[in-house]
Amino acid sequence: MSLPSTPVPAPPKHPVTDRVLSALAISKRGCDELLPEPDWIAKLARSEATGVPLRIKLGMDPTAPDLHLGHTVVMNKMRQLQDLGHTVIFLVGDFTSMIGDPSGRNTTRPPLTREQIEDNAKTYYQQASLVLDPAKTEVRYNSEWSDPLGARGLIQLAAKYTVARMMERNDFSERFKNGTPISVHEFLYPLMQGYDSVALKSDIELGGTDQKFNLLVGRALQSEYGQEPQCILTMPLLEGLDGVEKMSKSKGNTIGITDAPNDMFAKLLSISDTLMWRYFTLLSFLPELEMAKLKAEVDGGRNPKDAKVLLAKEITTRFHSAAAAEAAETDFNHRARGGVPDQIDAVSLSGAPLGIGALLKQANLAPSSSEALRLVDGNGVRIDGGLINDRGLKLGAGTYVVQVGKRKFARVTLS
Repeated sequence: MSLPSTPVPAPPKHPVTDRVLSALAISKRGCDELLPEPDWIAKLARSEATGVPLRIKLGMDPTAPDLHLGHTVVMNKMRQLQDLGHTVIFLVGDFTSMIGDPSGRNTTRPPLTREQIEDNAKTYYQQASLVLDPAKTEVRYNSEWSDPLGARGLIQLAAKYTVARMMERNDFSERFKNGTPISVHEFLYPLMQGYDSVALKSDIELGGTDQKFNLLVGRALQSEYGQEPQCILTMPLLEGLDGVEKMSKSKGNTIGITDAPNDMFAKLLSISDTLMWRYFTLLSFLPELEMAKLKAEVDGGRNPKDAKVLLAKEITTRFHSAAAAEAAETDFNHRARGGVPDQIDAVSLSGAPLGIGALLKQANLAPSSSEALRLVDGNGVRIDGGLINDRGLKLGAGTYVVQVGKRKFARVTLS
């Protein structure tokens, strides 16, 4: 695909109405940056005056098969703009995944194979549809225009961006300064992501704060191809359950959007009182005035757990149902009183008498026997309600209700 380079005409001015200002406020809620804001106001005003919806782009590389709440921060913003009547484009980066996004990396990211990409992409849009309105979402794959580009087109594209500008990117400049290798193909990633914006003629592109450089490349390339440059909107990266690291499967601190309702609810109740308000801002659809009132009540002495329950019920309802959220709250309260869930896995094991470490591993309550013993040492294991602190314990034939931590249960029959 090759488009001529022509000057970009200045867009005509349209009145900034109250509806435009309201749309601007919705756009900015919880965002880190909106650049350039005057351009976005002009685009919103034009859309209202002409009735032509704006094109809202979000690209996601299928680097993992499942999405978590951290991914939904930017998708929530997409849904808010979608509800204003604009066209949402959910772009699956099946081509760019083969390059590997170097954003925030101090080493080269291994590219995915075609098989890995296809396997991961199968569930991406299905899960994204839990946030976006599928009837109003345009789903695209960037291999549509990237594959036909070919070597000639890629060289022409590369000629539109300089190495000096590429090295302005923090992770590239740091790696160069430290003598850490930078592969030439890594320069192609921001170029190809930027070219997506050209192909889709996007009016605004959304992403996490770690994507700012890539989004700006798209804006620059649109100008090179004679298009009106897109605006960019970056959303903060959501901290995981630990409250420190960003939510990531590799950190083991995620809440998956396909987690079981009881697990999702319990995980949300486990976040700190401080982190709760960040989750409200980035994940909740509660109106800001109501959120401010709730925070004032907590600051005034109301139990913060009340607010946390509201958040947990809202999120669990969104990805499951109101009934599932109510049941999850009941289950959580039951466990908090020391009760056992109504439904727990039944496991049959042989080899009695069996050591507690082996039992926990074989019942899939611990990843290894050594980890199981560490759980025992940390007072994290109960059998039939009683705390286990003897790592040398052996259990004879019988049936036991085994609990690990607050949420893992199994009814183990040992023979």
